[in-house]
Amino acid sequence: MTTLGAEPTPPVASVERMSRATASTGRIYFWQGGSLWIGRGKGRTEWHEHHAHQLVVAPEGAFRFRTEAQGQWESFEGALVPSHCPHQFEVDGLAMAHLFVEPESRAGRLLTDGFGAAAVSRLPAEASRASARTLFQVFDSTPAREQMVDAAAKAVAQLCGATTEADRTLDPRLARALAYIHANIRNPIALGDVAAAVALSESRFRHLFVAETGSSFRAYLLWLRINLAIEAAMAGASWTEAAHGAGFADSAHLTRTHKRVFGIEPSAVRPQVMSGSTS
Repeated sequence: MTTLGAEPTPPVASVERMSRATASTGRIYFWQGGSLWIGRGKGRTEWHEHHAHQLVVAPEGAFRFRTEAQGQWESFEGALVPSHCPHQFEVDGLAMAHLFVEPESRAGRLLTDGFGAAAVSRLPAEASRASARTLFQVFDSTPAREQMVDAAAKAVAQLCGATTEADRTLDPRLARALAYIHANIRNPIALGDVAAAVALSESRFRHLFVAETGSSFRAYLLWLRINLAIEAAMAGASWTEAAHGAGFADSAHLTRTHKRVFGIEPSAVRPQVMSGSTS
């Protein structure tokens, strides 16, 4: 495998993710509406939640989730963590693929309809194993962004009968609002600015946004910006530079957000040369 610097596009990232109790190595592939985190993991995250649905699959073995502080750990071969579901994740040195799918995408809305939005759900074991093995076969042979994003889209389709394309059933005002947000995400964005861009009052836009996305406006912005910051850091920026470039007030704000979203601190995410197979 090569380092990020040898890749033609910044959204492909070699990373080592570590926290006090968690360590993993792999790569991150971003696209509008989702991302793929693929590699090998070991340990336990802290409590966290994120805007995107999370599909977790492994070629072999099982991993664990829990959603209550005193609750029992449950083992899974394939799992869906719904948007904004607080959870901890634990794994014992397995090859893993994490597919994050934004709930306002077509795939995300189908996942919500098919699995609900209240608790971690089991994915069909056979489909989970097959999609994970295919992802790692591509990863081991041609881990470039185009091939991996295509493989990720096919994995999502295999698991839920969906794609990562934008949802054509979205309220057109929300579709315009999301386009405005993505175009201006590196700059300060107020709810009133977006509401005005789609000719709605702030109160009507706030209601529409929550009804259509299941997320607050602020939480959605933080999700987009934390992903921008990770992309920048994996492309070689310092975390301070990444924070400013993604629209965070400072690196401390980025650190708090990253820990709340992914259960680890951003300083634990480092580019790393990967050699050999991870599957």
